Amino acid sequence: MKLQSLLLQSIATRWRHAKTRHAFTELLTACLLWLAAPVLAGELEEYPEVGPTPPLALRDLGGNSHTLDGYRGRVVLVNFWATWCPPCLVEMPAMQRLEAAYPDTAFTVLAVNVKESREKAWRFQQLLKVHFTALLDKTGAVAENWNVTVYPTSYLVDRTGRIRYMAYGTLAWDSSEIRQVIDALLNESPEQPPAAIRAGGNAPTGYLDSFL
Repeated sequence: MKLQSLLLQSIATRWRHAKTRHAFTELLTACLLWLAAPVLAGELEEYPEVGPTPPLALRDLGGNSHTLDGYRGRVVLVNFWATWCPPCLVEMPAMQRLEAAYPDTAFTVLAVNVKESREKAWRFQQLLKVHFTALLDKTGAVAENWNVTVYPTSYLVDRTGRIRYMAYGTLAWDSSEIRQVIDALLNESPEQPPAAIRAGGNAPTGYLDSFL
C-alpha cells in the first residue's frame, strides 16, 4: 500500500536524523500502532443545542495564554489529541493543509494535547511537520469539560463562539465537503448565525493515501 510504503520511508529518514534513540522509539511505536490498528473514520455532524460552549483557557507550547473567547469573530477548529493516538496523528497533516488553505481569512486550528508534556507534543509536531497552534491540557480538565471520551474528538466553533459541528475519529479535514462547511461558517454574520448546515457524509474512501 502507498501509505505503508511512505510510512516506512519516513521511519528510515527519521532514524537517520533523530537526535535521540528515545525520540525515534516514540515515533516507531506510534507508526507501528498506526499500521496495526484500523483507522477510525469519523463524520462531521451538527452539534446539538446542549448549552453554552465550555470555556477553554490554556497555554501553547511557547507558554503563551490562549482563550476561546479571544478568537471570537473567527471560525475555530478545536481538536483534542494525544501522541499515543494513531488516528490523531493520521489527520494532522490534513489539518495543516486546511489551515494553510485559509491564510488571509478568519479560520484557526487549536490542537489541544491532553495530559502530555510540552516536549512530547512539540516533538511530534516537528516529526509530522505541522505548525498550527498546539495547546497543553496538562490535567485533562478541559477535555473533561468538553466531554472528550475518544480521540481524536473535534469541534467546529463559529464566529459567535458557538459549537456548530463535532466529529469523533479521523477526518479528511482538507476535503471539499469540509471546506464547504467552513466557507459557509465564514460567510455568516459574527453577531447571529443562521441554522447550521449539515456536512455531506463520511470522509472519502481511500483518502489516507494523501496524508503523508
